[in-house]
Amino acid sequence: MEHGWRRASVLPLCLVAAALVIVVAGGTIRILDAGESCPDWPTCFGTWGFSIDEDQQAAWWADHPEATEDTRGADHRYTELEIFSEWVHRLLVGIVALPVAINALMMHAWRKRYGRRVRNVAVLAGVLLVMQATAGALTVVFDNRDWTVALHLGLATVWIAALLHQWLLMRIVEGATWPMLGLSAVHRAANGRRLDAAAGAVLLLLLLGAWVSSTAPGAQYNQACSVGFPDGWPACRGQLLPDADGPGVIVQMIHRVGALLVGVILILGGSRARAAALRDGVEPSIARAMDLTAGLWFGNLLVGAGYIVFADAEGFPEGLSLLHLLLGVAAALTAISAALLLRVPDDLGGREEE
Repeated sequence: MEHGWRRASVLPLCLVAAALVIVVAGGTIRILDAGESCPDWPTCFGTWGFSIDEDQQAAWWADHPEATEDTRGADHRYTELEIFSEWVHRLLVGIVALPVAINALMMHAWRKRYGRRVRNVAVLAGVLLVMQATAGALTVVFDNRDWTVALHLGLATVWIAALLHQWLLMRIVEGATWPMLGLSAVHRAANGRRLDAAAGAVLLLLLLGAWVSSTAPGAQYNQACSVGFPDGWPACRGQLLPDADGPGVIVQMIHRVGALLVGVILILGGSRARAAALRDGVEPSIARAMDLTAGLWFGNLLVGAGYIVFADAEGFPEGLSLLHLLLGVAAALTAISAALLLRVPDDLGGREEE
């Protein structure tokens, strides 16, 4: 059996790393407020480059007056850094497409060794990349509407989860063992719903976060509750239950209440899973997965609070915004990966499939 970097399973793991870089690039676009810096797709101001000066931008707007209906308008000009951030994000997605396709082809060629399940997950990862890129195009077409941003991030997270699942499956075939795989079928069935609920709740919270951070007509959602402690957080405009006088406040409060509910699901679910493991005399693997997810959730709760508390007249600490995004993705991936691992068939390793 191969060891270390010579294992074939290193391929999907490298793709996971590349995918996370793409997520960071996408988060950087939001930090720079550059989500509309390339108003067309797949080109950028009609070119394939990023060095587009103000005169070139003005010429493009003059040729496409219809595009101003859903943008900041023909008079707005973007810096080269803003355009570059959007351009390089698209470039990274295009670059990673080739190894993702190679990954699917290799898993098809090696299906006798790794099984059709691994092959199918690799193919699914390729399909999800296409869907995620399409969602990226929708964010351009619909001018970064909140639902397009949430869809884009959600599909990116599911895409990374598929690659992670492929890596876990391949490691099992290669001989790796984890306590969760040794749980009895009865214990898995009785407690799997807790992991499913955790995965669904954390993913939904991530989508709500994308909704909050997106700009909707007439409302900058992440500024709706003011800033500072305690008026901005834990209160909203100085009230724990503020008046719903605009969509921004409503979305902010939905996100905050959702975060608290997710915490309850994780803490109670982990506690009950641990009690069930003690009763059944098995490893508390499910509880540990939920505890890890809960730890990431709590850390992200503090980061999200810090984003509001430490804001001032000069703006928000955008480094915390990027960390908030990454911790949210990490929590979702942890819960989703654990839920999928719990359902790996006992005969996966060592199967020879035609």
